[in-house]
Amino acid sequence: MKTDTSDVHTPETDATLSTDTVFELLLDEQRRYALYYLSRRVGAVSIEELVEQIADHEGVPTRDRVEQISVEFYHNHLRKLVDSKVLRYDAETGTVERLAAARSLDPYLELAYVADLSPTA
Repeated sequence: MKTDTSDVHTPETDATLSTDTVFELLLDEQRRYALYYLSRRVGAVSIEELVEQIADHEGVPTRDRVEQISVEFYHNHLRKLVDSKVLRYDAETGTVERLAAARSLDPYLELAYVADLSPTA
């Protein structure tokens, strides 16, 4: 049996992400949740709002945990998401916005939400 490992391409977005990029972006639970959260928003979202949502999702929205997530997001996840061209970061306003390529992740984000992101899972 041969498995198709071609790049992930969604016709309506005209954007392609390599299979390796898709798996790398979805590897980390915080990054998956951030991508899922942004998939439910229209327009730019502040990094602070996104970090607070991640902390709420984890169930530990203490000030220390929010600060820890913020540092990790800036130094680890943000660069990876921007370099992959699924997010645009505006340093002046401190906001992130999904780009068209991020839509190709949506089917996987839905599965991940049901499997491990959902509070009831």
